[in-house]
Amino acid sequence: MTIADLLGGLAPLVGAQWDWDRYGPLLLEALGQTLWMVVATLFFGGIGGLVVGLGLYVTRRGGILASRTANGILNLIVNFFRPIPFIVFLAVVAPFTSFIVGTYIGTAAAIVPLSIATTFGFSRIVEQNLVTIQPGVIEAARAAGGGPWRIILTLLVPEALGPLILGYTFVFVAVVDMTAVAGAVGAGGLGSFALQYGFRRWDFVTLWIAVGLIIVLVQLGQLLGNALARRVLRR
Repeated sequence: MTIADLLGGLAPLVGAQWDWDRYGPLLLEALGQTLWMVVATLFFGGIGGLVVGLGLYVTRRGGILASRTANGILNLIVNFFRPIPFIVFLAVVAPFTSFIVGTYIGTAAAIVPLSIATTFGFSRIVEQNLVTIQPGVIEAARAAGGGPWRIILTLLVPEALGPLILGYTFVFVAVVDMTAVAGAVGAGGLGSFALQYGFRRWDFVTLWIAVGLIIVLVQLGQLLGNALARRVLRR
């Protein structure tokens, strides 16, 4: 069974025949745009969030690189950006986005605010998961002669890897949601497709097919994240 057969077969369930020849190529293009935004955002935002989250954890009071000044600055930056609604955040960082990619409209441009928002959102998840590590484990590593950077790379991240994967999965779902919001302001993707060819034309078959693909994408990501986390936690 092809994708066209599957999507076309769903249309009669809601009382209409879906035109694959007309909308199919546009839908596949939108799906590709969403996947590209999600993958790029999780890469850049995931790395950024891990670095900032580690910084928040190791510079806090009693941390292996404790620094009240550094921790205060990091907390201030994270708390400044996190509360901003994403659709407003797109406008706030538009000048920076334009400086980086030459425009603030389009799929590539959306990756910049998506990555920044993901960085600060994921950083708190990283910090919260690292806090669960028993202090005795870190003290034992210190007593064995482990330096700060060695402890960070060989103890902190591996010790919290399972929960971090679950946190990363949560961020994946949030990023898919943010790509839909970005689609409303010219970024493309499934969100834009659903609004342009579904809602604005009162074509609810097209709308629900796009929504269905978003749901499937989220479910697949959640299943993969849960499976990876279970494998890591069993070790």
